[in-house]
Amino acid sequence: MRHLITYYHPDTPAEFIDNNPSTMLTRLATRAIVLRGNDILILYTQRYHDYSLPGGGVDAGEDIEQGLVRELREETGANIVGDIIPFGVYQEYRPWRRDGFESVNMLSYCYVCQIEDKLGDTQFEAHEINNGMTPMWIDIDTAITHNLATIANSDKKGLSIERETFLLQLIKQELLN
Repeated sequence: MRHLITYYHPDTPAEFIDNNPSTMLTRLATRAIVLRGNDILILYTQRYHDYSLPGGGVDAGEDIEQGLVRELREETGANIVGDIIPFGVYQEYRPWRRDGFESVNMLSYCYVCQIEDKLGDTQFEAHEINNGMTPMWIDIDTAITHNLATIANSDKKGLSIERETFLLQLIKQELLN
């Protein structure tokens, strides 16, 4: 799968990562790109006031595409019905500060896929419920504009908003133009 970008969160500079490999977790994640015209299936997170692609961490013993199917079903109630097409890998280094680690090298494997018309029930984890996550269809330009405003003006923004906004802009550029 093609490499899209390597992003260093400002709180995790490259020189810190290079000097502390034992305190860095490598985490595999997956992200679903589901389009209907100019609309995209997305998650709104009330806590961070942002939009993100459905997806998350790949479980131990699970391959990346299995993780994609599971995460999409859990977070949106969607069932994949079409081909799963690789889009690219977004690599990021950011703070992690749990389980004895100080940073994470997260590799987000992004795939384009088709889903059934009707969304089923979600199966959010407790922290996702507490953060106010809601799946929805939204015009991709609206999501991009909203996230850019959150980056510029909000103190609520989460660590993933830069990734999500980059991916939304690239999806628009490559898949909708």
